[in-house]
Formats: sequence, C-alpha cells, structure tokens
Amino acid sequence: MAQNILYLAALPLLNLGPFPRVEEWFTLYPDRDFATQFFPDELALYLAKFTSLVQQLRGGRVHSYDISTEEAGNGRVIVRVVQNVG
Repeated sequence: MAQNILYLAALPLLNLGPFPRVEEWFTLYPDRDFATQFFPDELALYLAKFTSLVQQLRGGRVHSYDISTEEAGNGRVIVRVVQNVG
C-alpha cells in the first residue's frame, strides 16, 4: 500500500463579508514547513477534532489515516498524517 506523508495546519480565517465571522479550518500539506506548531497543552483538543473529521476524507484510493505527533524542536509539537492509499 502506498502512503502520502502530510502535515496538519490549523488556519484562522476571517470572513469580512456582510456577516463577518471568524472560522478555523484544518488543511493538510505535504511539506513539514507549513505545519502548525502547537503548544503541547492545546494539542489534545486539535487532535480530537481533526481525528473525527479526517475519517470523512476516506474513499476512492484513500483507505485510512495514521496520525502521530513529532517534536518541532522548540517545545512545540506538529501533527504528521500518513494517508494510506492503494
């Protein structure tokens, strides 16, 4: 089974339309440099949200996801996502 290595980024978005609002979006990048560096005490909340949502991205060639964390080297943590495809 082939794998794609991706990294989680949490993006705050400001909607400036007629009904202004603030949203937070998750996305995945293939480059570690774009990963959001989370403080360890905030990581559990983001992981819980992301883990429940990422299952909706299965289908077609995508069979499953493996999620792990890596030290960023500055006291923060990034999320590594392995996308299992076949």
